[in-house]
Amino acid sequence: MKELTGNIIDLHHRRIYHGRVQFAEGRIVSITEEAGRSERYLLPGFVDAHVHIESSMLIPSEFARMAVVHGTVATVSDPHEIANVVGVPGVEFMIENGRQVPFKFNFGAPSCVPATAFETAGAVLDVEAVTALLKKPEIRYLSEMMNYPGVIFRDAQVMAKLAAAKALRKPIDGHAPGLQGEDARKYFAEGISTDHECFTCEEGREKAQLGVKILIREGSAARNFEALIPLLEEFPEQIMFCSDDKHPDDLILGHINQLVARALAKGCDLINTLRAACVHPVEHYGLPVGLLRVGDPADFIVTSDLENFRIEQTWINGRLVAEAGQSLIERVPCEPINNFNTGPKKPEDFRIAAAGSNMRVIKALDGELVTEEFPVPLMAVNGFAEGDEEKDILKFTVVNRYQDARPAVAFINGFNIRGGAIASCVGHDSHNILAVGRNDELLCRAVNLIVENKGGISAVSADGTEMVLPLPVAGIMTTADGYEVAKLYSEIDEFVKSKLGSTLRAPFMTLSFMALLVIPQLKLSDKGLFDGKAFRFVELFE
Repeated sequence: MKELTGNIIDLHHRRIYHGRVQFAEGRIVSITEEAGRSERYLLPGFVDAHVHIESSMLIPSEFARMAVVHGTVATVSDPHEIANVVGVPGVEFMIENGRQVPFKFNFGAPSCVPATAFETAGAVLDVEAVTALLKKPEIRYLSEMMNYPGVIFRDAQVMAKLAAAKALRKPIDGHAPGLQGEDARKYFAEGISTDHECFTCEEGREKAQLGVKILIREGSAARNFEALIPLLEEFPEQIMFCSDDKHPDDLILGHINQLVARALAKGCDLINTLRAACVHPVEHYGLPVGLLRVGDPADFIVTSDLENFRIEQTWINGRLVAEAGQSLIERVPCEPINNFNTGPKKPEDFRIAAAGSNMRVIKALDGELVTEEFPVPLMAVNGFAEGDEEKDILKFTVVNRYQDARPAVAFINGFNIRGGAIASCVGHDSHNILAVGRNDELLCRAVNLIVENKGGISAVSADGTEMVLPLPVAGIMTTADGYEVAKLYSEIDEFVKSKLGSTLRAPFMTLSFMALLVIPQLKLSDKGLFDGKAFRFVELFE
C-alpha cells in the first residue's frame, strides 16, 4: 500500500480539502479527509484532448517520456499522419509502441486518409479499413472528420464511416474551420461532437450553442487560446484543452499545464479550468484514466504551484513516472517503418515557365493554419518565373515522396528567408516534401537532404551550410531520445531564424501546414495550387 497526503482537489464536488490518498495494485483504495495543512496539492493528471503525436517528430514512447514531466497522463491521439504514409500498419505501429510505456495513449481511427483526392498520399483507408479499426478496443473514437463538404452533401463513403462509429457507440471528432450557420448545423447534426478548429470566439460560441465540445488549441503553429479562452466561463462544461501539434522544443517547456496556468492568469475559475484539462476529455471519450476517486486508476499529479503549475510528481497506475522535472520512463527499442520512393531532384525541376501578367502568392500567417492570397506582377528571368527575396516572395515546392514526379511549384510570402532554403517531409496530411527558398539551387539542396535521409527536416544557406534532422519512421518521426531531438531541432530552428532571417515563431511547423488543403485559403499540393474555399485547383498565373 502506498499513500500520499496533501490538499486534495476534488473536481467532481468542486472542493479542496486536506487528506490522504491510499493506493495499491494501480488503483486508489481510499481517500480520507484529515485535519491539517499542506503546501502541496493532489489532483487528476492532465489530458491532451487532441494531438497528433507524429508532429512532435517523436514516436509515442518518447513523447510520453517528455509529457509526463508536465503532468500529462493521457492523450487523445489521432494517428492520421502516419496512416497517410503507411496506412493501417502505421496505426498499429503507434498502438504497439505506445503500450510499451506507462502512459495512456488513446488512439482514434483516421477518418480521412487521404485527406482529399487532390494530393498524393501513401495509403487509403476506406470504409472497411476504418470500420475494422473502430472495432479494436484500443481505438476509442473516429478521428477528426476533415471532409466537411462530404458531410454536408452526404457523401456515401463519409456517411458510412460516421455510421460505423455510431453503431459502435464511439465518439466522432470534428474539424470544421470557419464553418457557421446552416452548414455548421448540418455538419454537427450527423453526430460529430467536437471541434478544435475554431479561430474566433464568435465561431466557437455558435458551435458551443449547438452542443459541440470546443477544444481550445495552443500548439507550436496554431495558437487559438487568446481568441477562445472567454468560452471557458460561458460554457464551462463544454471546454477541453489540446495542443494538436507540438514540436519537441516546445514539449520540453510545457504541455497542457501551460494552458492551465494561462487560463488562471486570465482570471478563469480554478475548478472550471482543471475540469477542462482533466475531467472533460476522460468523460467525453470514456478514457480509462483516473480522476482521483476511490476505485479509479491511481493517475494523479502533485504540485505546490497553483500559479504556473510546475509539476513535482506524476503518477500513472500507481507508478511514479516523473519527479522533480525528470522523467522516470525508460526508453524502449523500436524498429522504423517507412514508405519513401522518390529519387534526388535537379535544380531545373523547380523552374516554372512564365505566363500571364500576375502570379498568385500564398500568404502564410504566423500562428495560424489558414492562409491568404494576393496577386503580384509577374517576375521573370529568361522566360522563367522568379520570386523576389527583398519583397519576401519566395519559391515554394511540394515534391511527391511516393513516386518520382515533377514537383509542384508556386510562390509564398511570410517566411522572410534570405540566402537559403528549408525543407521538411512533415507536410500535413500526405507528408510529401515541402520546401521554401530563395532559388532553384537552394531548394534542390534542401529537398535532396530529405531524399537522402528518406524523411526529416533540413535547412541550407548560400554559403554551403547544411543542417538536417533525419526522421526515419515514416519520414516524420525518429526513434532517437526526445531530449536530444529537441536540442537538434532547436539548433536548426535557430539557424533558420538567425542565419536565414525567418521571422516566424515556428517556421518548420508553419511550413508543414502549407499543403493542408482542407484549411483555407490558398495551399499547394504535389498536384498543384489549390483554393481551399472553392475546393478546386487554380492557376498560378492570371
